[in-house]
Amino acid sequence: MCFSATASFLTTGLTAAMGLASLRRAKTWRELPLALAPVFFAVQQGLEGLLWLNLPAAPDGSLSTGLAFLFLVLAEAFWPIYAPIAVMLIEPDQGRRRLILACVAAGLGVGTYLLWYIVNWPHGAVIQDGHIVYINGTKHGVVVALAYLAGTALPLMLSTQRMVVALGGIVLVGLVVAYALYWEAFVSVWCFFAAAASIMIVLHFKRVDQSRLAVVALNK
Repeated sequence: MCFSATASFLTTGLTAAMGLASLRRAKTWRELPLALAPVFFAVQQGLEGLLWLNLPAAPDGSLSTGLAFLFLVLAEAFWPIYAPIAVMLIEPDQGRRRLILACVAAGLGVGTYLLWYIVNWPHGAVIQDGHIVYINGTKHGVVVALAYLAGTALPLMLSTQRMVVALGGIVLVGLVVAYALYWEAFVSVWCFFAAAASIMIVLHFKRVDQSRLAVVALNK
């Protein structure tokens, strides 16, 4: 998280617990990627917690640079590829799956581009005004930003699953708040909102579990 090591590690523990709860409820291989999402958020927040501990002592050290690299790979390259695939796999409506498939293509394109950018440009992180600010070359343009949204938030909003749509809504609200109030630390703050929204994934699987139990009860 963007405020302190304590907050980051607390978020790590909570999102890891939500990931375990989701994994216990996942019944098919198609559900596993979505169930695993909170675990990846936990890893991401853990990386930021370690950055909080290392940046004051060695901001340009190899450990700080490596942690910043891993965080940026997850935040910028991993999620736009992973998120639409996870949503598409659980989507029962064929028409929505076609739309989400377009998001997969957009996410794959922007994720690959951003990974290339992270690898080929200098990267790092600094503590500034009580937040962690990630540095990786120049700012990206509107096209990249829209493609990133198409890979992360849009597939959630296209889902027919109520809790998945709610997750997309929280992610979008986080985007607006992070952009308006924490521009310099945008990546860090938005990722915190997304991690906090993992509770919606747990609720989604709880809802699916209840539906399965209802079907079993009707068939008895």
